[in-house]
Amino acid sequence: MAKKKSSPVTALSQIVHAPATPQPITETIEKNYMPYVMSVIISRAIPEIDGFKPSHRKLLYTMYKMGLLTGARTKSANIVGQTMKLNPHGDAAIYETMVRLTRGNATLLHPFVDSKGSFGKQYSSDMKYAASRYTEAKLDTICHELFEGIDKDAVDLIDNYDGTMKEPVLLPTTFPNVLVTPNVGIAVGMASNICSFNLGEVCDGAIALLKNPKASIDRILDLIKAPDFSGGGLIVYDREQMRNIYETGQGSFRIRSRYTYDKTARCIEILQIPYSTTIEAIRDSITTLVKEGKVKDIVDFRDEIGIDGFKLTLEVKKDTDPDKLMNQLFKLTPLEDSFKCNFNVLINSVPRQLGVIDILKEWILFRLECVRRELRFDLKKKRDRRHLVTGLGKILLDIDKAVRIIRGAESDDQVVPDLMNGFGIDRLQAEYVANIKLRNLNKKYILNCLAEMDALKQAIAEIEETLADELKLRAKIASQLLDIKKKYGQPRRSQLIFASDIPEVEDIDPVENYPVRLVLTKEGYFKKITFQSLRGNDEQKLKDGDEIVQLFDAENKDNLLIFTDKAQVYRVAVNDFITTKASAMGDFLSAKLSMDKEERPIFMRVQNTYPEGENMVFVFENGKGVRVPITAYIAKGNRRKLTGAYSDASPIAGIFYEVEKNPFELMLLTDGDRAIVVKSSLIPVMTTRSSKGNSIITLGKKEKRVREVLTNFTERYGDAKGYRKYKIPATGVLLSEKNIDAMQISIDDTL
Repeated sequence: MAKKKSSPVTALSQIVHAPATPQPITETIEKNYMPYVMSVIISRAIPEIDGFKPSHRKLLYTMYKMGLLTGARTKSANIVGQTMKLNPHGDAAIYETMVRLTRGNATLLHPFVDSKGSFGKQYSSDMKYAASRYTEAKLDTICHELFEGIDKDAVDLIDNYDGTMKEPVLLPTTFPNVLVTPNVGIAVGMASNICSFNLGEVCDGAIALLKNPKASIDRILDLIKAPDFSGGGLIVYDREQMRNIYETGQGSFRIRSRYTYDKTARCIEILQIPYSTTIEAIRDSITTLVKEGKVKDIVDFRDEIGIDGFKLTLEVKKDTDPDKLMNQLFKLTPLEDSFKCNFNVLINSVPRQLGVIDILKEWILFRLECVRRELRFDLKKKRDRRHLVTGLGKILLDIDKAVRIIRGAESDDQVVPDLMNGFGIDRLQAEYVANIKLRNLNKKYILNCLAEMDALKQAIAEIEETLADELKLRAKIASQLLDIKKKYGQPRRSQLIFASDIPEVEDIDPVENYPVRLVLTKEGYFKKITFQSLRGNDEQKLKDGDEIVQLFDAENKDNLLIFTDKAQVYRVAVNDFITTKASAMGDFLSAKLSMDKEERPIFMRVQNTYPEGENMVFVFENGKGVRVPITAYIAKGNRRKLTGAYSDASPIAGIFYEVEKNPFELMLLTDGDRAIVVKSSLIPVMTTRSSKGNSIITLGKKEKRVREVLTNFTERYGDAKGYRKYKIPATGVLLSEKNIDAMQISIDDTL
């Protein structure tokens, strides 16, 4: 009897699957995720010391190999197709990369692609570039500086993705392109945002470091004044801010639009905008403000971008003050924007965050190696040529003998060995001599040959001398930089203005004023509560373990100074905060004011004016104290944050405010339970904010710090008569509740 065949479904259901082997998450990340992370960081998003990402480098090298450095323009589609031999990420990605490098797109101070056709504009998100079949391109003249020495072994060449071509690991740029070309890249777990600098200034800075590797930061700041953008704009210059960027590679600075006012036409013409924004974002912001009634003086605005460049025109009402209106728009729209610097660069395939000086130093090391390789290449060529010419010289000493040897040879193959034996030369020299035409064996040829030998000898000696002396190598690079500055240098497009030069203009729309209650907690939460809200419930909701450190009444139009434990002070307006209820947690100031990591607010006060004779009083844990005049905190312009608000030599123990006419008493308590009470007028006044102050209390051997400073000490310690001191520094008195002898006396008295 035949067996019944099982159906395919039944057969599949009977297959026994092996149990899945569990894999630790760390192993999964290491094997599956980390290769992707490294690929994105190293091969895509972060630029290298030549200033290019791989996509840029592959495109430009392809154009170079196509002969587009000296030839005529070709269709962009042709360039894109050829580039796919090196970059397999698709034609759309390649063309977008090329668009950004073109002269027509206006992204770069020094474009690398000479373009013809519509390539959009960097300052507009709506102006799209034409398809690659409609546009044409070639390499711009400055690209000579990118490929100088590439055919002389200046950089390593590696196989492309399928091993059919060679491509350079880096381009041997003869100037610090990494600082001249802006670059933005987002990798995995890190990002890069490098602004552009003026080519002439960067060359000057590099030359200064070539001559003196220990050149000071101030010297570099004098030469490379600030970033420079293709779209111009006005950079609000703060030297200390720039110093931080130049040293660390991190920080931000403000850029504001440049405008003129046509009184006859009653029009504000905005001619340059920040590099980091677009005309569409500005238009949308202005539209919203006009619709909401926050800006009432704008009648109409229109985009007038044309062949003369960027222009956004605002028509305003008859009696409008253009400066006041623009001041308001700077605050409320992207007409003023910040550029956040994050100078992440790949150095030998390792991502590093570097300041401007360190980037220049790394570029100099890279460029020195490129020049050495070029010189070694030239040296080998000249030595090889000298070798051949030396062999020829031996032949020229007895030409008749050479002719006899050649005539006496039985075959062509015998000529070279016979010449080698006859004149004691090697095969290369003999081959070279054998290929010389008989017509060249004349007097002029012989003289030229001898002159060439002398020239080769001198050239070889010069190259060897240069290779052996780093100072000469540096001088050679400096000379190249001077030539580049003369050829391609341009005046600054982004002009510098100082914050102090910006007039403080009152807002057109005044802030509504009303009384409020302000609350600051130990954990850094801030509340602005109206009195109307307090009528229902004035019980403050706090985070578990939190407590109120300050509570006082103010007005919505008041300004605040908020001091933190990191020796910084923030200038804010009360109206910057929204009103809340006592039952709410309030604003977390660290996030609201973009404070540094682990920075915490510890003291705030209303400060609308900065009168003479009023001081900030600081007491430090090391027992020192200082009074700083409130006038030291006057900031020019609209600076929101002041660093170095007080000395950071010792942690802060207490902050107070004093009017010199009304000094107050302070009680200083140490961790050894000793205390003194002194008048604030005894503490010295120092005009410098960062002054460390003078000693107020002398700490004993077992005392490490002042743990508390009080002004309302009478509630806890009575009139504190025994602790009061009239000179400083003073030694602390043991607290009465800790003084066993005093307690014993008081007990005996009661008996």
